[in-house]
Amino acid sequence: MQVEQLEILDFLRAHPPFDELPEEVLQRVATAVDVRYYKAGEQIVEFGQPAEYWHVVRSGAVEVFRRNGTLYNRLTAGGYFGEFGLLRHGRVRFPVQALEDTLLYLIPQPVFLELFENNEAFADQVEIEDRTRLRQVMSRREDANDLMSATVDTLVGRPAVTLGSGASAREAAQRMTEEGVSSLLIVDDNPQVPELPLLSGILTDRDLRTRLLAPGLGYDIPVADIMTADVVTVAHNQLVFEAMLAMLRHNVHHLPVMKNQRPLGIIALSDIIRYESRNSLFVVGSIFRAQSVDELAALVPDVRACFVRMLGEDASSHMVGSAMAAIGRSFKQRLLELAEAELGAPPVPYCFLALGSMARQEQLIVTDQDNALVLDNRFDPVRHDVYFKALAAFVSDGLARCGYSYCSGGVMATNEKWRQPLRVWERTFTDWIERPTPESLLNAGIFFDLDGVWGRVEWAAQLRELVARKAKGNSRFLACMARNALLRTPPLGFFKDFVVESDGRHTRVINIKRRGTAPLADLIRVHALAIGSASINSFERLKDIIDAAILPLGRGQDLYDALEFISMVRARHQAESLAAGEEPDNSIDPEKLSEFERKSLRDAFLILGNAQKFLKYRYQPGRAN
Repeated sequence: MQVEQLEILDFLRAHPPFDELPEEVLQRVATAVDVRYYKAGEQIVEFGQPAEYWHVVRSGAVEVFRRNGTLYNRLTAGGYFGEFGLLRHGRVRFPVQALEDTLLYLIPQPVFLELFENNEAFADQVEIEDRTRLRQVMSRREDANDLMSATVDTLVGRPAVTLGSGASAREAAQRMTEEGVSSLLIVDDNPQVPELPLLSGILTDRDLRTRLLAPGLGYDIPVADIMTADVVTVAHNQLVFEAMLAMLRHNVHHLPVMKNQRPLGIIALSDIIRYESRNSLFVVGSIFRAQSVDELAALVPDVRACFVRMLGEDASSHMVGSAMAAIGRSFKQRLLELAEAELGAPPVPYCFLALGSMARQEQLIVTDQDNALVLDNRFDPVRHDVYFKALAAFVSDGLARCGYSYCSGGVMATNEKWRQPLRVWERTFTDWIERPTPESLLNAGIFFDLDGVWGRVEWAAQLRELVARKAKGNSRFLACMARNALLRTPPLGFFKDFVVESDGRHTRVINIKRRGTAPLADLIRVHALAIGSASINSFERLKDIIDAAILPLGRGQDLYDALEFISMVRARHQAESLAAGEEPDNSIDPEKLSEFERKSLRDAFLILGNAQKFLKYRYQPGRAN
């Protein structure tokens, strides 16, 4: 061994995570090390470049940055970086720059991976053990995502341009030209607080074209007659991601940004597009432009490509699930528009419900359709049900053609049982809570995750409020729901090894939905019902649960990380199948995961198992919760 290699060997012996490695292993590492020198200010690695080495700081100091340019970490002698890129995508995740003149030891990827795979203590120190390791993995994902950290106010380039609602269309066009803007916020005087005008609408270039020029109206018509009155807004401190979802959900291209009830500015599609995973907004636009079910069905490849792209760009499961749910909602909304165009106006008002993962905004590419109809209390089956049966069939058949398979359990609006007046739904939900049965508990696990997609969506909110009010404090019902939530357990054996099964298409696999994300959603729902949470999304419910302090300290964050990691394993598996030209599913072969992923997945399943034990303890009949 050369003198330089002996010096490397001495350094490695004295610093973790090398200090507990066998001597012969250390010698092999020392002979493989490449030594490089970097001047102060010199870039060491760039984001996205191939990850070829694991870097150890011999002397000097380096700074590690997030993708958005903010400082993530500062390392001196003995520090190391680059393991995440080597273990996951094979691409550099965090740019690194020399803070001062620095000497680095570069360990080639094959040597690092061999150390990681064959030396448990080394791997544990690099990763951090158990739930701490999982927290580190997830915090790295969060740090790598600008979309989850940037707030809307960072996109506001100029103050809002406003105009009174009494102004004419001509005045509005002149103001837009003078200010060089494509939209105006229309305001009214506020008699209660004169210095705080009321936001009454928004006027865009498109409004002028479609509502003024196309019909040939006079230019002196008040802007109030051509503006969009029901304005969708975002708060200045909401995330860019949330603004993207608002655009997806409501199919709008301009969002007023509000601060302290005052308009701060307007963000447009062009402002937000660089922050989002692009295709999702464009897919939604294509859905609403489709003129037939055939045109909608032709968008399935675009939806799948959007899903794969989001995963490739390191979007979180929360982001992916929300975007895919927004796309699913858009399909339903457009199908309902097409159905009404074919069948005529509905005889009585209705609300079309999304249930399950779409309502929770946790939808992935492999999903079936769970939906129902809430009908006006004036609904008469003899006079009206022919229409709503046809409407439900049109939508359900259309969804099936668009990639949303029929529900095998018949939880669809095509089932007469799930087409009922509002008063019947209220009575049914009350009965399920006050007199639970095995069947009603299964139904509650589906129907208590509901959201209005079309029509009188406020009825969906009324039903959620009813459930939250009646379930909170009902110890018998909560105990029954908890017992149901324990029926699906994580796939770990006595020695904490994976328990695999056959699913008909594969052998020795784990159904990651049935044994992972579904039981997590089930137990989170029970806690949410217990505290009367109004949230639908599992991550939002967890925030409410953490705030309510009903879990042991730290367990809420553990559940959050476990849900995110298991969901990401499931989503990546589906994206990889699509990229390979295979039909995606929920069956994971743990042997095909890296050791890093297997360890983190085992950690997540352990968290789920412990959370189920706590659920069983907390929700017992007669016990005050």
